[in-house]
Amino acid sequence: MHIGINTQGRDFAVGDIHGSFGALQRALDRIGFVPGQDRLFSVGDLVDRGPESDQVLDWLDRPWFHAICGNHDFMVWRTALGDPFPDVNFLDHGGTWFNALAPEQQRQVGERLAALPLAMEVETPQGLVGMVHADCPCDDWLDMQNRPLSANAQDYCLWSRKRVQRGDTSPVRNVRAVIHGHTTLARMQTLGNVFFIDTGGWRPGHGHFTFVELHTLKALQSPA
Repeated sequence: MHIGINTQGRDFAVGDIHGSFGALQRALDRIGFVPGQDRLFSVGDLVDRGPESDQVLDWLDRPWFHAICGNHDFMVWRTALGDPFPDVNFLDHGGTWFNALAPEQQRQVGERLAALPLAMEVETPQGLVGMVHADCPCDDWLDMQNRPLSANAQDYCLWSRKRVQRGDTSPVRNVRAVIHGHTTLARMQTLGNVFFIDTGGWRPGHGHFTFVELHTLKALQSPA
């Protein structure tokens, strides 16, 4: 998915939210986020673990909020639409909130999460910034743009930790930066032109939200 340039305000990427929308809103207030001028881009994992996963549809309805699909979102929509992911049971990873929803709500959540793209690119004055939840399966962003992703590449987008585990600093070509969540770190880590920004804002008292301003690629931190 391609998103055009923001001529009215700032663009921020944020790490995994995991149903902690109240904490996210407080963090946005602290950084002076202005709805209607600024835009917020989630790198996935909107749901599970936190206390407010059932608010996900409300956030997806906000015109300034954009999101890609994370592995938790993927597991939820697979279950909601009658095709549970066989390898991991999301109920064991903070997904019990889902069972409290009425069947029609489950279907609505599933359909909205299933519609989330695996990758997104945002125009900035300095060039494109890409976002993929876990890891980029290509070393050239043009490959993300120009061809359908194989099943293995889709899994890589949702689950891989290879780059961050290896400390791989080789750049992803033909893109200014690529931003990931998925791997929870004490502080943002930059490897080449790749940013890992899940710093545990969904863990009250143990983490914080990291926001990356896409025009400057500068990071802002706000306690959860």
